Amino acid sequence: MFINSARVALLTLAVSVAHNTLASTAQPVDLSPDRPRIHVPRNEAAIAQIPAGFKFAQPGKFTVAVSGVAGPPLALLANDDKTTIGSEADTAQLVADSLGLQLNVVQTSWEDWPLGVSSGKYDAVISNVTVTEARKKRFDFATYRQDVLGFYVKANSKISEIKQASDIAGLKIIVGSGTNQEKVLLAWNEANEKAGIKPALLQYFDDQAAAQLAIQSGRSDALFGPNSIYAYSAAITGGIKRVGTVNGGWPLQADIAVTTRKDNGLVRPIHTALEGAIAGGQYEQVLKRWGLDVERVDKSLINPPGLPD
Repeated sequence: MFINSARVALLTLAVSVAHNTLASTAQPVDLSPDRPRIHVPRNEAAIAQIPAGFKFAQPGKFTVAVSGVAGPPLALLANDDKTTIGSEADTAQLVADSLGLQLNVVQTSWEDWPLGVSSGKYDAVISNVTVTEARKKRFDFATYRQDVLGFYVKANSKISEIKQASDIAGLKIIVGSGTNQEKVLLAWNEANEKAGIKPALLQYFDDQAAAQLAIQSGRSDALFGPNSIYAYSAAITGGIKRVGTVNGGWPLQADIAVTTRKDNGLVRPIHTALEGAIAGGQYEQVLKRWGLDVERVDKSLINPPGLPD
């Protein structure tokens, strides 16, 4: 299900009303369907790599599946309640432009994209898909972002940096149950206890608004979760700031990639398209537009080592 921009605004308003200091440093986020996307010129090298006779899902178009599960700023509906916007759609635009194709973004569920890509219903999925060894058996990947977890604290917090186990000693940290970020904190707590350092207190909230209020009231010291979600919250409310990041596959490397059907030949031109956008600076513009520059990659990789099965 896609996040409606009106619901995002209501959530922001609810938090801001409860703590009116949030709005003072908030940055405007343009949720209009007419906001111009960042474009790149045709990439002739990428176009030349498209297999002869390749049949796109729709002739002349690059059809990309985007799942609303990703959430803002990755994917959400504009304020017309129908146009898909966000960093994933903007990334898809870069690839489509490079391949000399018109972009066709299709809203889909997370459960639908694997069959849709395998059957040729979609040319690719660009929807926060992490490279795993299991997925590599069925799909090809061209990376375009790092999977990043972020530590966020109240904007005026005295906490300036969290990058290692000792930095969380004694802190009250909000984290999702059963997530990889929880595993990180449990491992860091174990290391702290072995070193005679006070562990962090992990806190669990089912409601994001309640979690944000806990941070603003001082009942919690930090949030730890997917960087993209909190980066967006920081942009629209100004109430929190990032003080550290950890790779989402910790202690391994996790990469986010454009996903295509296995061995259909499309991954190489997509990779070349991404490399061109990285070199041209448009890729970085997209990430900065959505507050995701900390997730940038220096180069795109084809089928890198994935997270284990």
